[in-house]
Amino acid sequence: MTTPSTSPRPLRIGMVGYGFMGAAHSHAWRTAHRFFELPLTPVLATLAGRTEATLVAAAERYGFAQTTTRWQDLVEDPEIDVIDICTPGDTHVEIAVAALAAGKHVLCEKPLANSVEESEQMTAAAIAARERSPHGARSMCGFSYRRTPALAYARQLVAEGAVGEIRQVRAQYLQDWLSDADAPMTWRLDRDKAGSGALGDIGAHIVDLTQWITGQQIAAVSGTLQTVVPTRPAAGAAQGLGGTGDASGERRDVTVDDLALFTARFETGVLGSFEATRMAQGRKNAMRVEINGSAGSIAFDFERMNELEVYDATAPAGRQGFTRILATEPEHPYAGHWWPTGHGLGYEHTFTHQIADLVTAIGEGTDPSPSFEEALQVQRVLAAVEASAGDGSSWRSTDPGTTPESTR
Repeated sequence: MTTPSTSPRPLRIGMVGYGFMGAAHSHAWRTAHRFFELPLTPVLATLAGRTEATLVAAAERYGFAQTTTRWQDLVEDPEIDVIDICTPGDTHVEIAVAALAAGKHVLCEKPLANSVEESEQMTAAAIAARERSPHGARSMCGFSYRRTPALAYARQLVAEGAVGEIRQVRAQYLQDWLSDADAPMTWRLDRDKAGSGALGDIGAHIVDLTQWITGQQIAAVSGTLQTVVPTRPAAGAAQGLGGTGDASGERRDVTVDDLALFTARFETGVLGSFEATRMAQGRKNAMRVEINGSAGSIAFDFERMNELEVYDATAPAGRQGFTRILATEPEHPYAGHWWPTGHGLGYEHTFTHQIADLVTAIGEGTDPSPSFEEALQVQRVLAAVEASAGDGSSWRSTDPGTTPESTR
C-alpha cells in the first residue's frame, strides 16, 4: 500500500454571487487542482449572497462549507485567502478595494467595473496591495477566453511571426438571447448595475483578446451604439440568458446598448473592426477573432472552440488555403492536462485554466494576468467607444491625455 504524499496547504475561497458566473467559477475552483499540479489546494469556504434561501441551496449545490448574507464577512474573516467577485459591475469596486486593503487575493469578473474612475480605484488598490510586501495580495480580472487552448496557441503563433506584420484585426461577438423583444428585463439591461450593454458585457472580451493576441494596445476608436428594443417586460421566466417575459404586463426601460459597432486604431497604426451584439439570430456564442498579416492569417470562432484556422501566404500558390488545426494536442496550451488528442474541451475548461494560472501565481508570489492594470486599459477603450457614440466624434483616444487629432 502506498501512502499519499502530503497535500499542498489550503487556499480558502470566499465567493460573492452565485448566478451564471458563480456556477462557472465554483466548478473551476473544485476542479483545477485535480488536473493541474498546483502549489496550493483551493477549498470552497464561504459563499456570500443577498437572498438566504437561494444562497443556501447554491452553497450546497456548488460545494461551499458555509454562507453569509454580508460580503463584508469574507473581508473580515482571517481564514479567507481569496475573494472571488461574481456580482454585477456596480458592486465590484467596493468589494475589491475592501478585500485588497484586508490583504486578500482578488479574482474579479469582467468588465473590471462600470467606469474608468472605478477601475482606476481598483487598480490603485491592487498596486498598493502588491507593494505592501513581496507576498502581498494578488489580483486578476476574469477574461477567461484567454485560456481557450486554440486562442492561447493563436497568440503564440502571432508572437512567433506566423502571420508576419499585422495589417488588420477583425473581431465579432455575436449572440441572440435578446433578439426576442419580449425577453424579460434583467440586471444586464440596467445601466446602473451593468454599466453598459453588449459593449461591456461581450465587447470587452474581444477588446481584451485582440490586444492580448497582437501584443498591441488600442489607441483610438470611433463607434456607434444602439438600443434596438427600448423596453422589456418587467416580469417573466428567465431561462439562463433570455427567457420569456409577460408581454401583457408592465415594461421597463432598457438603459444600455443592444448593439455596438466600432473601428479601432492600434498603437502601431493597425486598423481593427469590432462588433458586439445580442441581436444576431442564430448566433449563440459566436466570439470570432481574425488577425490578417503580411505572411498569413489566423481565424477563430468560439462556437468551434477546439479549432484554429491558419493561413500560410508563403506556401506555394497551389497549396495555399486555411489549415484547420484541432487544438487538442499536448503541445497546445493547457490541452496536455486533459484528455487524449481529439477529445475536445468545453466552455467550463477556460475557467479551470484561469484558476490554475491564478493559484500558481499566488503560490509563486508572481503577478497573474490579466492584471487590474490590463483590465483598466480595456475599460478605457469601452469608455472611448461610448464617448465617440455619444457626441458623434469620428475618433476618440483611449488615453485621457491625448487628443483625438493626435491619434489619427
